[in-house]
Amino acid sequence: MREQQPESVARAWRDVVSTARRSAADGLVVGTSGNVSARVGDLVLVTPSGVPYDRLGPGDAVGVGLDGRQVVGDLRPTSELPLHLAVYRATDAAAVVHTHAVHATAVSTLLPEVPLVHYAAALLGGPVRTAAYARYGTPELADAMLAALRDRTGCLLANHGTVTYGDTLDQAYERTAQLEWLCRLWLTAASVPGHAPALLSEAQLDEVTEALKTYGQRT
Repeated sequence: MREQQPESVARAWRDVVSTARRSAADGLVVGTSGNVSARVGDLVLVTPSGVPYDRLGPGDAVGVGLDGRQVVGDLRPTSELPLHLAVYRATDAAAVVHTHAVHATAVSTLLPEVPLVHYAAALLGGPVRTAAYARYGTPELADAMLAALRDRTGCLLANHGTVTYGDTLDQAYERTAQLEWLCRLWLTAASVPGHAPALLSEAQLDEVTEALKTYGQRT
């Protein structure tokens, strides 16, 4: 199945591998945990199951249709394929990043929602929810994730990790990094004895959300 792929698919696969390796280098995953995908039309390129990211090359592309049927590659797709496909079916996402980031996963064991300790929550659409626990790779986990992602671009998975999506892999990864930082910030502030972190109001977060619409460079 290792026939020559169109350049758009080859480029997307390179980006998938690069993002997966970046997640390991940044400490957001350990070993072969976590997974990354990108959508090209009706094709979803996704990291394979149980293969170290530094061993993946151009000929190892794994692709499935939106129905989950494998159409590219010989390696078996990640066990979290239902999670990725659920995002693509429910949103206009072009990329999904799933990690086991330490601070975010720790918060997922403590709270149903990440407290509004910083306006970075606006980058994810608002207060980040924790999806109810379900075993990895199951339709139940995908359903719980979609409920937590309602009107959001990222969520925590209880006792498991994080999921974010975006228009590009860079955007999805940035949201993952911001979510991990947000959770680390809350854990740090909440650990000070005798003090509780001051939180932003919904109105303050709405103000930031509006301001972000004109943030950055115009193209």
